[in-house]
Amino acid sequence: MRSTQTRPTDVDVPDIHPDFTAPFFQGFQVVASYILAGAMIVVLIMLIIAGAALAFRGLASDRVRTWAGENILWIFIAAAVLGAASGLFSWFVNFDFGF
Repeated sequence: MRSTQTRPTDVDVPDIHPDFTAPFFQGFQVVASYILAGAMIVVLIMLIIAGAALAFRGLASDRVRTWAGENILWIFIAAAVLGAASGLFSWFVNFDFGF
């Protein structure tokens, strides 16, 4: 018995060009922008309060100054991390506050 197998010799494969523009990506970018902007504003306010409490003795109570002294380094680290994250976000997808 003879086997009849078809073997293609020339296959025409079309060029594939994926489309990465999904309509919901812009919404994700706006939401991420709002989250980053809100976090940066909160950290900036915390940094201002902690710096003012440590700089001016009569401005804040002892409890606030103790809190500021214990947490000022962590606030600076949070500001640096958020600044780096927003810089990377800006570099990749154009930082957009959504306004």
